[in-house]
Amino acid sequence: MLEILAAAGAAAGEAPPAWINWLPIIGMILIFWFLIIRPQMKRTKEHQEKVAGLKKGDQVITQGGLVGKVVKVDDTYVEIDLAKDVRVKAVKHTIGDIIPPGGSAAND
Repeated sequence: MLEILAAAGAAAGEAPPAWINWLPIIGMILIFWFLIIRPQMKRTKEHQEKVAGLKKGDQVITQGGLVGKVVKVDDTYVEIDLAKDVRVKAVKHTIGDIIPPGGSAAND
């Protein structure tokens, strides 16, 4: 009986290498990187390129949902013509999207 307990104790004493305990954590980090962080960085880069390429005459949608035509662009601000005699000055990075030529905004 004592021999059986000694054999069981010896088998249980052999633990896997320490790096194997870290594999699930490393796996979760990789999953978060490829499913969440990397796509978000890609969208941010695309948005920055769109905003940097703004020019007079572009139709834009702000993040607040306003649709208008760009009248003036400088380094920080964009002046947008929303309607006749209605102009607003918006921070460049609050531009949500640029409407392609020939496109129309909703409810037009």
